[in-house]
Amino acid sequence: MSTENEGTAVPPAPSAPPVPVDTPAASVPPERGVSPATDPVDPHQGVDPYQGTARSQDPAYSQESGVSQEGAPTASLPPVPSGAPEAAGPAPEAGAWPPPPPATPSYASGGEGGSGDTWGSSYQQPAPKPKSGGRGGLVAAVLVAALVAGGVGGGIGYWAADRNDDSTGSTTVAASESGGDLKRDPGTVANVAATALPSTVTIEAEGSNGEGGTGTGFVFDTQGHILTNNHVVAEAVDSGKLSATFSNGKKYDAEVVGHAQGYDVAVIKLKNAPSDLKPLHLGNSDKIAVGDSTIAIGAPFGLSNTVTTGIISAKNRPVASSDGSAQSKASYMSALQTDASINPGNSGGPLLDANGAVIGINSAIQSSSGGGLGGTSQSGSIGLGFAIPINQAKTVAQQLIKTGKPVYPVIGASVSLEEGTGAKITEQGASGSDAVTPNGPAAKAGLKPGDVITKLDDRVIDSGPTLIGEIWTHQPGDTVKLTYTRDGKQQTAEVTLGQREGDS
Repeated sequence: MSTENEGTAVPPAPSAPPVPVDTPAASVPPERGVSPATDPVDPHQGVDPYQGTARSQDPAYSQESGVSQEGAPTASLPPVPSGAPEAAGPAPEAGAWPPPPPATPSYASGGEGGSGDTWGSSYQQPAPKPKSGGRGGLVAAVLVAALVAGGVGGGIGYWAADRNDDSTGSTTVAASESGGDLKRDPGTVANVAATALPSTVTIEAEGSNGEGGTGTGFVFDTQGHILTNNHVVAEAVDSGKLSATFSNGKKYDAEVVGHAQGYDVAVIKLKNAPSDLKPLHLGNSDKIAVGDSTIAIGAPFGLSNTVTTGIISAKNRPVASSDGSAQSKASYMSALQTDASINPGNSGGPLLDANGAVIGINSAIQSSSGGGLGGTSQSGSIGLGFAIPINQAKTVAQQLIKTGKPVYPVIGASVSLEEGTGAKITEQGASGSDAVTPNGPAAKAGLKPGDVITKLDDRVIDSGPTLIGEIWTHQPGDTVKLTYTRDGKQQTAEVTLGQREGDS
């Protein structure tokens, strides 16, 4: 599956689990497959789990399979209400009702750097130029919506006046007295949002070179740790600036505690954290089902505290993503897929279930335009968002808080990242090393170069990236059953996973 993160192209895969060697770029079909963060679908092949889609915050890459390595737009006015004249006619007689409507305004376009779009001919005020490409569309949409609302309101006003002229009584409309006291039942979207928003933050990261972006995170514990995507904070890791702003407007400086590029998970900590922090409740991502309701919270295109809804569209979706930078390596996940709207800026934010429990971290999106979340070509949601399952993210976060470094489970073999009927162990490893690590997990289980792994336990493996994502859902020391083919014959082997520390 091709996804977008906060970038576009997917750089070579990180040197972690299976490391393909000299293999062509992986192609990513729309349904399965792996793609190259919610601030880029900070972090965020074609799919970029950095939503910034995260990271949901891309060229092919090679990776070690859990072992050795790696004018202006035209806006249309709403139609003139039925029965109203199309243009201004002769002056009405005194006292006539209703008065004739004003002449329908028309749009005029100014050239780039000229006067800009103007309303009609009698009023030449130029329409304000958008401050950014993204906001230009938003301004136009709001403008048209306002005109439509105005047309509807005018029609209703005329109907009411006409009714009053023909009646001798009067009508009084009173506003509801209970509107401000309306209570939302537990489990409603409004109730879940009201509970989760105070524990969700908008993150601003800036590198020493002045570059950076915006993403999302949420309170992980009462000590001030915030969980987010690696691609959201990557720019601020080395001598950068980092801040987190709560929904009440309070802003805190922060620092990176640890980050895992391969998992696309990071933990930051607030400086002078408040004493009343309320961590979001973490759910069980293993128990969710396709069709379960989802609620995503984030700052799409910088619009903080935005809430969107959807369902779980699929589980265990193999996704590879990158932030699009030249030095970036790919991240892999066996993701939760949702149709809740996830856009640039959602990366790192919580994906909640109907009870308000966190079931994933929004990280990547599949986009039709090729731009990733948080990247320069900022595309929007087409209903294909991807989140890191919270069960995996929680384990990674705890490790980062404890040691500051991620730990990856590995099988000790390099695999090709090409799409196909499985994950093929290469004839040679990265930089001329052995494809199967001597005395490593795969070697002990009898695997050899040329073997094609087709299943891990009961999960079908169709490529190297899929294998990596599945391996990384486990822990070092876990025993898994690998099904593979050799010389056309199917065989099985039990492999006890080894480990690798750090993103090197």
